[in-house]
Amino acid sequence: MKKKFDAVAMKRKAQEEIYEEIKDLSPDEQVEYFNKAGERFWRETDASPEKKKTPRRTKTRKETTTS
Repeated sequence: MKKKFDAVAMKRKAQEEIYEEIKDLSPDEQVEYFNKAGERFWRETDASPEKKKTPRRTKTRKETTTS
């Protein structure tokens, strides 16, 4: 059966792309690269630590069976 999605292949491809982008950077430049990538992630996902939402309470098993 052929996989529709190969997570390992996707991860390896992403790692290779990042390596190509940072291989000639100094350690300080690499830190800056990853800091900017982290900022971009939080901005794009709209899940920044500053925008933490209060988690919704889920019902316990007992509550769901007695309702």
